[in-house]
Amino acid sequence: MSDKPKNTEKTSEKTTDKKAEQHRRLSVFKTYKLYVGGKFPRSESGRVYEVTDPRGTWLANAPRASRKDARDAVVAARKAFGGWSGATAYNRGQVLYRVAEMLEGRKGQFVQEVADAEGLSKAKAAEQVEAAIDRWVWYAGWTDKIAQVVGGANPVAGPYFNLSSPEPTGVVTVLAPQESSFLGLVSVLAPVIATGNTAVVIASEKSPLPALSLGEVLATSDVPGGVVNILTGGTAEIAAPLAAHQDVNAIDLAGADEALAKELEIAAADNLKRVVRPQPVDYSATPGTDRLTAFLETKTVWHPTGALGASGSSY
Repeated sequence: MSDKPKNTEKTSEKTTDKKAEQHRRLSVFKTYKLYVGGKFPRSESGRVYEVTDPRGTWLANAPRASRKDARDAVVAARKAFGGWSGATAYNRGQVLYRVAEMLEGRKGQFVQEVADAEGLSKAKAAEQVEAAIDRWVWYAGWTDKIAQVVGGANPVAGPYFNLSSPEPTGVVTVLAPQESSFLGLVSVLAPVIATGNTAVVIASEKSPLPALSLGEVLATSDVPGGVVNILTGGTAEIAAPLAAHQDVNAIDLAGADEALAKELEIAAADNLKRVVRPQPVDYSATPGTDRLTAFLETKTVWHPTGALGASGSSY
């Protein structure tokens, strides 16, 4: 009689083990892809490279974009420029704020990705992600105000109105910072699109995963396809054809070292691109308007006020 409970217990343990084995499953590893024209293509070359954390632990394979991918991204950005630059500043602000909303809902995912990418604690990574979300809100608020700050009426000697107003430069290539894979990326990308430009972004070469995940957020945040295009791979390899590309109007060299920056600046001079050279930046500090105005052109309009009558009044 005393053996029966023992046998029953062993049978119960075996049954539990079998059920656990039946429910055991493999994790679904994420396949990261480029973000071009609102879609998620694999690299045209089919190449990938291993992404590791600061301790060398494998995190994922990222696509290694080719020159063809870079050209496709420029085509997509140029196609989207007319609609995005023609949208009202208030509408662009709504779209940027929507990005912040979507990031807030996926904050946990980005905290984990930033922690892995940069070797940070969860608390430090959370600070970076929250600052990035706040940065989207910051630039969303500037979209319909920057014209009042940098534009205005100019005094002239004559019966004319002379008005200066800012306009977006066009297609901007952005080399994202290498060390700040998410906050730095947002800090250089958001002001570009806030002012009506479209962007081709080269993500941090060693920590590209947060940028690729940002592409997934942008795709569901009312940002029109092609306004932001995200490429990963060798920074120098992708940046060289973009710096020389005749349909790229400006380039931000935030993620380039001194030697690469000089090389790209020389290539950019061929079609008189606007160039923002790399400089030390504290991305955690409140940004000014420098990057908002860096990719704006000033249009000046003259308009007659009308001829003066005999009494000196205009009509």
